[in-house]
Amino acid sequence: MKKNMKIVAALMAIGLVTPAAYATNGMNLEGYGPIAAAMGGASQAYDNGTAAMMNNPATLGMMADGSSRIDAAIGLLGPNVTANSTGAPAAKSSADLFIMPALGYATKKGSLTYGAGLFAQGGMGTEYAADSFLAAGSNEKVRSEVGVLRAMIPVAYQIDDKLTIGGSIDYVQASMDLKMAMPGTTALGGIYSFQDMVAPLGGTQTLGTATGTLVDGFVAAFGGGQITSFKWARIDFSDNNAFSGKANGSGMAGKLGATYKFSPALTMGASYHSKTSMGDLTTSGATLSMNLSGAIVGGGTDVTVPLTGSLKVKNFQWPETYGFGAAYQVNEQLMLVADYKHIGWKDVMKDFNVSFVADNVAGNGAFAGAAVDISMKQNWDDQNVVQIGGAYKTSPDLVLRAGLNVANNPVPDKYMNPLFPAIATTNVTLGAGYSFSKVSSIDFNYAYVPKITGGIAASGPTVDFAGYSAQLMYSHRI
Repeated sequence: MKKNMKIVAALMAIGLVTPAAYATNGMNLEGYGPIAAAMGGASQAYDNGTAAMMNNPATLGMMADGSSRIDAAIGLLGPNVTANSTGAPAAKSSADLFIMPALGYATKKGSLTYGAGLFAQGGMGTEYAADSFLAAGSNEKVRSEVGVLRAMIPVAYQIDDKLTIGGSIDYVQASMDLKMAMPGTTALGGIYSFQDMVAPLGGTQTLGTATGTLVDGFVAAFGGGQITSFKWARIDFSDNNAFSGKANGSGMAGKLGATYKFSPALTMGASYHSKTSMGDLTTSGATLSMNLSGAIVGGGTDVTVPLTGSLKVKNFQWPETYGFGAAYQVNEQLMLVADYKHIGWKDVMKDFNVSFVADNVAGNGAFAGAAVDISMKQNWDDQNVVQIGGAYKTSPDLVLRAGLNVANNPVPDKYMNPLFPAIATTNVTLGAGYSFSKVSSIDFNYAYVPKITGGIAASGPTVDFAGYSAQLMYSHRI
């Protein structure tokens, strides 16, 4: 027991330096662990290693009594994202390679299986050049990075030779970087115009709203002639750290699952993942910049006014998810699997809400201590995911896998922002596993994401999204 607890503690510590993931079912990965990911992500009803704690924790109970395993994985994610706008050169995101590790440990004693694990839940990220149309003339790069990490304590209990139940308690940590530019007066589809968010300035508020004492002061200065033109505004909070974002928050969540063996060949499984309960993502090192002309900047023209302050990303949560599926062992060589998953993005991705409070310092001038609340409409749809695959054992040591992951695009074209292009719908997957011995094995998967375009070209920018992901896992059984 002491040895097991030391392994659990080590896994929890490593979680402090686990980087973000960039995903293809909305902000989720298409599959967790290379065994499941190679078969389209289907995972509800068969043994897929310690990735079970991210999928269906009840499948941990399929381990042999008295056995333990440690899984260590490394993942590569290669999104290929290009934003397009009529009359402007295409803007290609330079954020095209991400590395993420995962670790899991589980042991089975009689009917009880327990363990610990760390997995990157998912996220998204892009980075565009300072001279791209997305920079809105600010001459600074624009970027986004969202990452969510789970540290989990799973437990599974085998009630009898047919039914196993399981669950996990999850500590969830989220981080975010954002460097976003907004044109001053023109709303361009998914490009949020600051002035268009402000009703007293004639804003339509089609894509979002901006309110607060900072906005009130801005409106008064504009109406009084102290501001004669307004070219752009920026929100910046980014630390360029590969392992975490500038704004951070954490909280809890949980999972429940079950498997039932209807026959020696057929097993079915189901799981429920709760919505997270995380605090706001906060940082004290944010900047809100405005490019202004007029008396408020001493009569200057196109003067950039940077305001320093604290920032909150309000009520950022991960959605509840439920899924069910089946695994059918056709013969000793061939297993077929199929899952359905429902991801509740609609509840958690209605709006992206940012609250900024300017520091009460002389450098912030008349806006010292002022606040602004910016709400950008997202209105994501729920996502329905179908995952199918198969595994064929060519020899006692080698198994080949393949699958397909198909889902609807959760991001409405009207609200598609090139900084948040989580629009992929299809993953074609394959992989293999090889056992070196009874205690040592590796598993690998590769997923190809065909090109998809989001947005409305007639009224704003569009995004072309494609890419790949891959995972390699080493497993050691004790």
